[in-house]
Amino acid sequence: MDVRDNQLFLGDCAVEALADAFGTPLYVYEEDIIRRQCRAMREAFAAAQPDLHYAVKANFNPAILRILRDEGLGIDAVSPFEVRLCLEMGFKPEQILFTGSNTSEEDFAYCISQGVPINAGSLVELERFGRMSPGGRISLRINPDVGAGHHPHVITGGPDSKFGIYHTEQPAITALLERYNLTLVGIQSHIGTGILRTDEMLEAMEIILGTARAFPALEFVDFGGGFGIPYRPEQEPLPLGELGSAMCERFASFCSEYGRPLKMKLEPGRYLVAQAATLLVRVTNLSHTPAHTFVGTDSGFNHLVRPAMYGAYHEVVNASRVSGEPIEAVVAGNVCESGDVFTQGPEGLEHRRFTRPELGDLLALLDVGAYGMVQASNYNLRPRPAEVLVRTGNSRLVRRRETYDDLVQAFVRPPE
Repeated sequence: MDVRDNQLFLGDCAVEALADAFGTPLYVYEEDIIRRQCRAMREAFAAAQPDLHYAVKANFNPAILRILRDEGLGIDAVSPFEVRLCLEMGFKPEQILFTGSNTSEEDFAYCISQGVPINAGSLVELERFGRMSPGGRISLRINPDVGAGHHPHVITGGPDSKFGIYHTEQPAITALLERYNLTLVGIQSHIGTGILRTDEMLEAMEIILGTARAFPALEFVDFGGGFGIPYRPEQEPLPLGELGSAMCERFASFCSEYGRPLKMKLEPGRYLVAQAATLLVRVTNLSHTPAHTFVGTDSGFNHLVRPAMYGAYHEVVNASRVSGEPIEAVVAGNVCESGDVFTQGPEGLEHRRFTRPELGDLLALLDVGAYGMVQASNYNLRPRPAEVLVRTGNSRLVRRRETYDDLVQAFVRPPE
């Protein structure tokens, strides 16, 4: 952390100045961290020179997309509007790979009309694509019978997962490809998110390569994302360099066995943007029970749902006075729900240790750049916060705070 005069700075900007200028709650994104993470990913996998497709679902703010486009990344999209936004941001159709979930004919039709490659995730989807685009080119999402992740809700492989064609369905795949004269150009897999161990990624890689051997016309193998970051202080970072070297070496060996070079694709999301963002909230209340000290704030799980949804950990820092007399407290929001607590884990409420706050202090919730603002809602008819991008002492509004008119404009009111 960058601390000056006992105050937190983000992108060389004082947090109090940011809060005064843009209000709170406030999402603050540090551009330099996003660029650093992009370059670390490229360096780790340099031997294979993979195509990196950013998982837009992690954070679709156009300012972030522009940074990633400038860094040379492509896009992993999961909805037509994600596709449309990325096309409008200047990504070329061939840089985008659409991997839906229980995808409708309308979603397929939009991607086909835009020339965006499609990654089908079931036999039904494969047949649907064949009927809509006979003789076309398609890639497939395979369920490798391996799943991993920081919470059961983010495990996307294995027998309990809704995602992908199970790896044992090769005969049915071949029959549909032949029926509709389709060319299978790619195999993709994604086992989960928030992974910090190399063995899980390498195990899934072996299964996907085993499936890929059966199809002679492939152009790429896509190993998905899942690259985690250490949210808790005791967690060790993913050894990305070690993982990259192992995956590149194994992929080169596979291509030699396959008889020709193929392209490696990866789909990082969280790894690129999670650590780049901080949610700034104001302390609005202090209260006590026999079990807990509660620090109340002007935000809630309508702005950051990960703790309530996953029991996810986010470090808390008193950004107004980073060092001082410590307190162990529960940090809560202003939503009318008992579960509206930022400091909770799988077993319930957790305390965080930070400098004892006073009313009006700023708290910083760290590592919120992935699956933070994109999962925000208007529950309790509360507006979503503003977002700013900071770099070298400069700050720029990249999404304004919502107003009451924003929240009610879509309602169709009955006639008087």
